[in-house]
Amino acid sequence: MAASSQSTSLHHQFLNTTTVQNGTNDIETVYTEEALPNLTSFMENKDENEEDQKSTANRRYLPLLVLNYILLFVGSLSSSLLSKFYFIHKGSSKWVSTWVQSAGFPLLLTPIFLPPILKYTKRRPFTGFSQKMYWFSISVGLMLGFNNLLISWGVAYLPVSTSALLLSTQLVFTLILSSIIVKQKITFSNLNCVILITISSIILALDSSHEKPEGLTSRNYFIGFSCTIGAGLLFSLYLPVMEKIYKRVYCYQMVMEMQLIMEIAATALATVGMAWDGGFSDMKEEAERVFDKGTTAYWITVISTVVTWQCCFMGTAGMVFLTSSLTGGICSTALLSINVLGGVLVYKDAFGGFKAVSTVLCIWGFCSYVYGMYIKMKKNKSENDQRRSTSSGSSTELIPRRNPDGTI
Repeated sequence: MAASSQSTSLHHQFLNTTTVQNGTNDIETVYTEEALPNLTSFMENKDENEEDQKSTANRRYLPLLVLNYILLFVGSLSSSLLSKFYFIHKGSSKWVSTWVQSAGFPLLLTPIFLPPILKYTKRRPFTGFSQKMYWFSISVGLMLGFNNLLISWGVAYLPVSTSALLLSTQLVFTLILSSIIVKQKITFSNLNCVILITISSIILALDSSHEKPEGLTSRNYFIGFSCTIGAGLLFSLYLPVMEKIYKRVYCYQMVMEMQLIMEIAATALATVGMAWDGGFSDMKEEAERVFDKGTTAYWITVISTVVTWQCCFMGTAGMVFLTSSLTGGICSTALLSINVLGGVLVYKDAFGGFKAVSTVLCIWGFCSYVYGMYIKMKKNKSENDQRRSTSSGSSTELIPRRNPDGTI
């Protein structure tokens, strides 16, 4: 209380002095400007963990961005190769492929609880997590679980080429929905990237047109077609919706907390479906009788797929939080061509002219978008530096000179 009274007294003395000296409010404003650096210094010296980690000015921004893209890259490539390994060796359960996409949610406990244990942050897990955010996460998680189911049914009933072609259209949907929901500006850079990567996916699909499953009926084709289109639309909606809610989230830890609740909800949906449709008995039968690599290899494949899918979703959530929904969609779709290259290296798939052209277009589109982001960030940094310099210069010019006796 004494310190507070002293501060108040000094403040009133300061105001009175300015009034006596000048008789106007001009000097009062000048002195207020001079006092601002102290307040700014106090704000800058606050607990760094309270800073917005999605701000490019934060020193943790770039490491988090790199880490999440690595997670997305490794998760997408590995889950693709493991899924192909599963189907090559006679795995075929739609419920298993649905369940593994979200069952790795316990892995999220590490980025949630490890930072406070290591004293990396003073924030306790789920601090500031409102009830509204909790129910929102559950709702989006159920939508994500339904999306996983649609993808599994689409892949089960459609040729690989058709499935890849339809899923690639989600990038166009993402651009449109992002412009509506989060007011994403459509620029030459992002439009060029969307067009090039979509064409790349179409070429890739045309090159794989011979990969048609045996005994595919018109009814199953229609089911697979509808499910895949629905999955693309849902994922396109998921990305900008999450970007909108992430605008109110300031730390990566809270993003992982939301992701944990989403994945639990998605896993609960898949688990109920598996129990109702006998999916767990199918998994046991596949492990013991169907999978031609043996039971041990089957469970290693399933567990590895669970881990890699979780890395993929963590990377996607982090990319949306740190950049935008469109960037997350572009990175996810661009990895389709990288997954094809992974198949060429690991499974010795043929790599003809179509795949080469598709890969070049994909890399071209992705690099053009990254370059556009770099130019934008550089421009924003330059404008911010210029604004701070102008503000500092104006404040300095307005500060009057004082004599040793305190007069002006």
